[in-house]
Amino acid sequence: MNTILTQFVDRSKDILKENLVGVYLHGSAVMGCYNPKKSDLDLIIVVNGEMSDSEKKAFVDMVVELNENGPAKGIEMSVVKREVCKPFVYPTPFELHFSVMHLVWYKDNPDDYIQKMNGEDSDLAAHFTIIKKRGKCLYGDPIDEVFGEVPSADYMDSIKDDIAEAEDDIVDNTMYITLNLARVLAYKKDDLVLSKKEGGEWALNAVPQEYHDQIKEAMREYETGENASYDTELAKRYARYMLNAII
Repeated sequence: MNTILTQFVDRSKDILKENLVGVYLHGSAVMGCYNPKKSDLDLIIVVNGEMSDSEKKAFVDMVVELNENGPAKGIEMSVVKREVCKPFVYPTPFELHFSVMHLVWYKDNPDDYIQKMNGEDSDLAAHFTIIKKRGKCLYGDPIDEVFGEVPSADYMDSIKDDIAEAEDDIVDNTMYITLNLARVLAYKKDDLVLSKKEGGEWALNAVPQEYHDQIKEAMREYETGENASYDTELAKRYARYMLNAII
């Protein structure tokens, strides 16, 4: 992980030069639960002004190359302008985004990808919140100088959007939805910004006993990377319970 992050920073500096404000790490890598079998590397890159199309292509090419030796879920990154970070703008405009789920699109038609991969992303409210509370500056200006406070309403809107279809999604993505629901409820009830692992630990002290085995199994899968077995009907009941508590 450290080798990839060092290369990412060095290549970012080469591509963006004086336009680069900083590179900031968030997600599991800063929250004590990084697992290369199940995790990605989450990065926010802040720039002073717009990137040219050639810079965007060079940047994505760099990420695709580093992904060859990266964790299972690769590098997920967004490039944003400094002007939307402090004061915080929501929904947050971004200049460029990449994750492995877009790899086929980029490889098939890089010009189309570069032209279209910009806009607004509500997920950035959650990412910025984690950066402010627990993130790491890998290069550039300090976090508190670059990122403003994210209003609680914006953060809650951001994380609720991720679990809106939880009752259906939990059947096919049980581990992720189980732990994500837990950390959303932890924020709703106790104003806590937690990792998925920490969300599971919190839920074992906060939700009915009947759901504890499922939560423990999800935590085991998350920590070991080994697939787990779940009771589908129990998972759906858990999702309904958690959504009712959150919403």
